Amino acid sequence: MSTDRDCGWRRQPEAEENGSVLPASGSVAAPTEETPAAPVSPGRPEHCSRYNSLLLDYDGSVLPFLGGLGSYNKRLVLLTWIPALFLSFSQFSDFFLLDQPDKWCQVNSSGGEHGPGRVVSHVGNDSSGGLLLLPPPQLPTTPTPTSATNYTDSCLCTKWDYRIRAGLVQNVVSKWDLVCDSSWKVHIAKFSLLVGMIFGYLITGCVADWIGRRLVLLISVIFNLIFGLTVALSVDVNMFSTLRFFEGFCLAGIILSLYALRIELCPPGHRFMITMVASFIGMAGQFLLPGIAALCRDWQVLQAVIICPFILMLFYWVIFPESLRWLMATMQFDASKKQILKMIHRNRVNMESDVKGVMPELEREVYTRPKKVCIVKVVGTRNLWKNILVLCVNSLTGYGIHHCFAKSLMDPELNTSFMHNFYVNYFAMAGITLASCLAMCPVVGFLGRRGGLLLFMILTALASLLQLGLLNLIGKYSQRPETGLSDIVKNKFSIIFSIIGMFSSHAVGSLSVFFCAEITPTVIRGGGLGLVLASAGFGSLTAPIMELHNQKGYFLHHIIFACCTLICIICILLLPESKNQNLPENIPEGEHYTRQPLLSHRKGEQPLLLTNSELKDYSGLHDSVAMSDGISENTTVNGIKSS
Repeated sequence: MSTDRDCGWRRQPEAEENGSVLPASGSVAAPTEETPAAPVSPGRPEHCSRYNSLLLDYDGSVLPFLGGLGSYNKRLVLLTWIPALFLSFSQFSDFFLLDQPDKWCQVNSSGGEHGPGRVVSHVGNDSSGGLLLLPPPQLPTTPTPTSATNYTDSCLCTKWDYRIRAGLVQNVVSKWDLVCDSSWKVHIAKFSLLVGMIFGYLITGCVADWIGRRLVLLISVIFNLIFGLTVALSVDVNMFSTLRFFEGFCLAGIILSLYALRIELCPPGHRFMITMVASFIGMAGQFLLPGIAALCRDWQVLQAVIICPFILMLFYWVIFPESLRWLMATMQFDASKKQILKMIHRNRVNMESDVKGVMPELEREVYTRPKKVCIVKVVGTRNLWKNILVLCVNSLTGYGIHHCFAKSLMDPELNTSFMHNFYVNYFAMAGITLASCLAMCPVVGFLGRRGGLLLFMILTALASLLQLGLLNLIGKYSQRPETGLSDIVKNKFSIIFSIIGMFSSHAVGSLSVFFCAEITPTVIRGGGLGLVLASAGFGSLTAPIMELHNQKGYFLHHIIFACCTLICIICILLLPESKNQNLPENIPEGEHYTRQPLLSHRKGEQPLLLTNSELKDYSGLHDSVAMSDGISENTTVNGIKSS
């Protein structure tokens, strides 16, 4: 029999209606005639059961004893906010480092060295030597021109001059002439950062559950400094792309560990607010980045300026402790005692306020081997893997369809010439993101996590379906003069639906990540966060993929994600509600985090679903001894009590 089960990790579910989550106090329900207490194995010490009922109730017992969100915890939360500014610089740096500039072929008109057929529209006076304005570059996926059209090929040029729109004098594209036949390398460079972050989320999430959040954070910061500064010294685009992959890998470790630490520091009522403040700080970095780029002027200087602030995070090794919640969930008692004593001193906690006896219980604990769990253990669960899978699909859909709406807003047929200005486009996207986060605060506060996610997903589905269906219908009838419809009406509707879709899809992606962090148990929270953040990265990866293929298949891409929104609406109804609930600490607690009805039934009305007291515990399914001990004589095989 496993040590976890011997130590009584399973907590008896409360007899709440329709599978409600653990109560705020987290205490074990007293055994009654209807809910028999789990028997204690003869070979285990009695204090082990008391430990699980008290010390594993972190939100209900340990955190209130330590002063809740006291002064020391507030300083730690502030330390998790500050890096969000630096992280946003790195995440949005591709807009400036890899922006496609306007280009001209530099020729000497008097010498005629530009070759035959190179005469195109001149810019300025060409009496002495001029610059020729050329059409935009074509990717390698376009058909190769035949010999008859070689004389009009716009890429037959030996030297280029560039005008960069992103405030820089030189960027990666202009430095290595990544135009015409080399333009595909720009999209590979964009891939490298995103793919690195995807692998980083998956790997560092599992590692954070094994060695701790703090160690992953410090290792990621050190290697991010190494790879990030080396990116600025790249000698060619291949070196640049390779180093950006490793930079993205390290950025993922920093983002994930800070997110987990932030969630695990907070009491239930403050988790969402503290997470949203970090999002607002990240958006402040997004708004500040164009000014920083204009001051740096060169892409290498900009890259160094973006990376250097991470040097300050090296001091986190001294000032930032390991997550106490993770230490206690993995039964690392010695480290937990030291950190609790430190927090008691910093928060000036009166030991007499320890009514529940947290410290005496810790003093009685002896050294045990830490109980660390890998995310693969979730495969054997009954409910937890479904919840994580639903949120991963939601995150993938939200970030994937966001590019579809952004592409529609930039469609040349809409005649939105102002959106083709770099700064207007950049700040419009940032403004929509800011509005989305501002709207999330009251919506989630009023409707909860599940209700807010459902509302934003419905808005995303409506905007997508109306843009795909209604606009095509308007375009069809606009060809008939008697209908009174024109292309102007169609374009206005398309802009409105695109803005609404970008607004709601960003909220869907962000809320899915936060939701997953709350319902995933502490022992595997890093792995769960890694899965949902990697899914978000896969969704964001669709943007450079579509650009690489010259937007071929864009309509099918939009239809697939529109269908996914409809599936997600149904699946969201199966999720639990985590608002103001304690975080689950281990996998059995996460299993009891089951669905609640959107509307509670009336008094005296018979519920359609079984209550927790009528449900059978499947966590010991493979243990015949535990099953035989846990089933009473008047209980049937389905877990329902007989009369």
